[in-house]
Amino acid sequence: MALSPDEVERYARHLVLREVGGPGQGRLKAARVLVVGAGGLGAPLIQYLAAAGIGTIGIVDDDTVSLSNLQRQVIHGTPDIGRPKVESASDAVARLNPHVRIAPHPLRLDAENAVELAAAYDVVADGSDNFATRYAVSDACFHARRPLVTAALGQFDGSLTTLRAHETGADGSPNPTYRCLFPSPPPPGSVPPCAEAGVLGALAGVMGSLMAMEVIRAVTGFGEPLVGRLLMVDARAMRFETLHYAWDETNPLSGRPA
Repeated sequence: MALSPDEVERYARHLVLREVGGPGQGRLKAARVLVVGAGGLGAPLIQYLAAAGIGTIGIVDDDTVSLSNLQRQVIHGTPDIGRPKVESASDAVARLNPHVRIAPHPLRLDAENAVELAAAYDVVADGSDNFATRYAVSDACFHARRPLVTAALGQFDGSLTTLRAHETGADGSPNPTYRCLFPSPPPPGSVPPCAEAGVLGALAGVMGSLMAMEVIRAVTGFGEPLVGRLLMVDARAMRFETLHYAWDETNPLSGRPA
């Protein structure tokens, strides 16, 4: 996809990267990426996807901006309090990069609408804050045959992985699903919400930026994605560790029949 003179100047630092260059930037411009959640993870993720020149960014969120969001949800500002997050995020993207189209979806993603939403995009990035949505998104991406970048935040820790569960690995075995990594959600009440437990604001920026890097990698193809690897970040010790996980033949999506 051809770039305008303005885009050539805007993306100049990408264009001189051998691993991205003109072809990679063209793929970014042609790409459609769905972001689930415009909160702590989604805010920096959307900003960096827009800055990178993703052609169309879909944003799924049914919430409005509140004052307590602004400690970490940096795409929104004080004047946006009370506005739908999809509107506030859309306006921020327009200010950042007019070449990017935003497709707002002011709704809650669930098992009923997830497959249709995922199928309309090339890559899905899940920054939701609850297991029900994470399972719905990951199942939908498997059925829609779409790559998924998914992350989660704790108080001082975060995790990130990329799922391409509809594909096979280099050894010919299926790539793992989200349910291979987390077969079942934790017991109700065992994971307190952010409002009760708290979260370090800057950590959301770190994890959202790492999500953006994985999405850009998925579109352009540079480097090695986090498929079968869970990146864990400990902000207290500033430690990054990687856990390897594999396909579980008992998982309900791609497992072998009993």
